[in-house]
Amino acid sequence: MHNTIWRLVAGTALSLVSLAPQAASLTYKTESIEVSGTFQEMAGPAARCPTQFGGTITGYGDSALIGRNAFVATDCIAPDGPIFNASNGQLIIMTTTGDQIFANYSGQMVPTSVGTQYVFTGGTFQITGGTGAYKRASGGGTLEGREEMATGQGTMKLAGRISYWTR
Repeated sequence: MHNTIWRLVAGTALSLVSLAPQAASLTYKTESIEVSGTFQEMAGPAARCPTQFGGTITGYGDSALIGRNAFVATDCIAPDGPIFNASNGQLIIMTTTGDQIFANYSGQMVPTSVGTQYVFTGGTFQITGGTGAYKRASGGGTLEGREEMATGQGTMKLAGRISYWTR
């Protein structure tokens, strides 16, 4: 029994030592992230939302940090007079390498004085993780944009910080 315990301890120690070079090669980075893009939103009934009304967004963009990307998002929409409050927003940004960044967001769509054009104000996003290089990503920042409500076409820009582990 005494030899069995020592073999177990030695095996565990060797396993930990073999993992050390991999762990030592990881670096924790915090960098600025900015993603600008265009999108199409489809608004309509959404059982997931308290108001039973929400939006689904698909788009593509570019970023100095992560390159060309595509994104999808869903949110809940609550009308408040001429303003629309967006809450429970969930965003996935997909890079060309297949890595993904997950974020939550919220803000308000406020009418401009031009037709059915709205601007996204008070928008914030919080990075909650991802896949691949962004598996344990965190961070956040501001979200701004504009949308032509009659067509659902718009532009957006996320600007903030992202922290992640990299090799």
